[in-house]
This record gives sequence, C-alpha cells and structure tokens, in this order.
Amino acid sequence: MSGNAELVLTPTVARVARRSLFWVAITGILLLFALILGAVASSTEPGTAMSATNPAPTGAKALAEVLRAQGVTVTVTDTLDETLDAIAEPSETTLFYYDGDVLLSAEQEAQLFGLTSTMIVLDPSANALELISPDIAQAGYVDGTLSAGCDLDAAQAAQQITALGSGYRLLNENSEVSTCFSSGGVYSLLQTTNDGTTYTVLGATDALTNGTIVTAGNAALGLQLLGGNDQLVWYLPTAADFEAETASMSDVTPDWVIPVAASAFLIALAAMFWRGRRLGPLVVENLPVTVRASETMRGRARLYEKANARLHTLDSLRIGTIARIASSCGLPVLATVDQVVLAAAAASGRDQHEVRGLLVEGVPITDHALVQLSDELLRLEQKIAENLRPH
Repeated sequence: MSGNAELVLTPTVARVARRSLFWVAITGILLLFALILGAVASSTEPGTAMSATNPAPTGAKALAEVLRAQGVTVTVTDTLDETLDAIAEPSETTLFYYDGDVLLSAEQEAQLFGLTSTMIVLDPSANALELISPDIAQAGYVDGTLSAGCDLDAAQAAQQITALGSGYRLLNENSEVSTCFSSGGVYSLLQTTNDGTTYTVLGATDALTNGTIVTAGNAALGLQLLGGNDQLVWYLPTAADFEAETASMSDVTPDWVIPVAASAFLIALAAMFWRGRRLGPLVVENLPVTVRASETMRGRARLYEKANARLHTLDSLRIGTIARIASSCGLPVLATVDQVVLAAAAASGRDQHEVRGLLVEGVPITDHALVQLSDELLRLEQKIAENLRPH
C-alpha cells in the first residue's frame, strides 16, 4: 500500500446512528412545535357560524338567548333526524335552516322543506331556491346598510339592516314574492308562500350574528322573523347527516390490501437499509433557465392540437369558466356542476339545457366547432357578469 493511500472504513451502525441524532432531534422539535401550534389554533377556534350555542362574533347565541327570554322555546338540532323529531306541532313551529357548507343532498332538503308553517332559510343554495320558488335566483353578494322598502312586519320593525351576504333577484316580476332591502334590483330578504308554508329567504347572514346584531335594525329583524311562533327549531346540518350514507375506506377495501401494503412497506424498508449508502451532501446549482408562462401555454396547446384533443382542450376552458361563474353567482366552494348550471341559466337568461350543453355536454367535432364553443363560453361569462353588475 503506498504512503498516499487513504484508508476508507465501512460505516458501522453506531456511527450512522450518531450522525442521525441531530436530524432526529430537529424532527422532534418540529413535531413539538406543530403540536403547540395545533393546540393554540384549536383554543382560538371561532366555532360554528350562526350556531345558537356559539358566543363568538360569528355565532348567533345572543339572538337565541333573547328569544328564549321572550318565551320562545329554542330547540337546537344538528342532524336531519333530530330536526324531524323536534317538530311536534308544525303549525306552531318556525324552522330556521342554514346549510353554509351545502352538506344536505337534494333528497334530504326535499324532506325538510314544507315541514312547518314558517321556515327561515339563511343563504339558501340553488337547489333550496328551486324548492322555495322558481322565480328566485341568486345574484352575487351585497354589502352595505339597506332600507326596508317593503310592507313586511319584520322589515318595517327593522327599517334598516347591515346586509353583508348574498343577494337575490326575481326572474318573474309578476310573481307573488315580497322583496325587501333592495340594492339596485338585488334583494337581501324575500318572502313567499308555497304549499301552506311561508318561506323567508334571508341573504344577509351577517345581520343575525353576535358581532353585528346590535347594529342598525338587525336585532328587530331577527326577533320578528324567528320569534313569530312559540316553538323555534334551529337547524344547522353537520357531517353526521351524510356519514351513514358514505362508505368508509375499510368497507370498500379488499381484505388482502392491508397485509400486502404492510409487506411491501417492510420490504422497501429492508431494501433501503440493504442498498442505502452515503453519497455526500447535495450540490445546489442555479440553472440560468427561465420558462415563460406564455411559452408553456403555447407548448401545451401545440400538444393538444397535434393529438386532436379537442374535448380535453374544451374541458380545460370549461373548468376555468365554471369556477368563475360559481364565484360570480355567489355559490359556495362545494357547489356541484348542476348548481352552477342552474345559477348560470338564471343569471344569463338562457335556457337551462342550452347552458348545460355549453358547460358540460357539448363535444367539438372540428377545430371550427372548438373555437365556436370557446367563444360561446366567453360570451356566457360576459353576459352573467353584465347581468349581475349592480345598475
């Protein structure tokens, strides 16, 4: 062996373990920090919005307690079954319903609507509006202090409210729907009677919360709407409403999957120890390459054109269009495509089947057809934005 030769020792388990102690300690500290942050975040959780038991600014406990003090029996429910059981005397019961996360299916809402003589629906979905009246459609958001502008007792008692929330418009001006708190043809409160049930649609969700209940006439509006009967059922759906209908992962997983996955994990771990070796620290090298977004877009377009992927191209355009229309119409993030189609048809004044064909079903056969459908998507989006813009 020459004098310049370097002695290389094979790393032992003990040496590798000592090298790993630093990273193990860092990982432990990061995990502890994450647990502390999680605990702090949970301690400052604002609670469920519009909950009758939530004292936070976004809750509605103040309104519920005042109603109780005035002799109204307030029953808080969080599942559809509990709500059905709580309605003993429909003619003497007011049902307050708010599904901010759109948890109930269309079939479940059909069970709920019409159960009582009076129903207050806060910020309803497109499906709920269909059940209430086909003449009411969503019309974006409203923010400001609005005057009553109608003869309803609740609106007259309030005179003015802070109308931060959803707005609605009438598709048929001759319909028997009372409209209140107007902002350029967009209303924050509407009331109609359907099959013996008086429905009140309230888009101003902020008006009933603890943080703004004492502002303007918000308190008077809430007490008049929810205190009209001796019994009030306060229903906010939760995940429990659909858990029974959703299969768990274990229900749909074959029996052999878990043993095979565990065996594969152990084999991979053994292979890592067997073949793993230290290759030294990574070398970071800055590459002087910048790819513009426009070049990426053109490259992808050429690939689509070369593959004749017209439907894939159109679907990419549709995804963006549907997302922007849902945002313009004030639909929640979890809104389905059917809900977006209904809202788009209402906002644009087009036939529902025509809008569905444009947003979902239309298939371009030629490049010319693809360009036409693309232009139609743009015109639909512009028409909706123009109709929803306050005049």
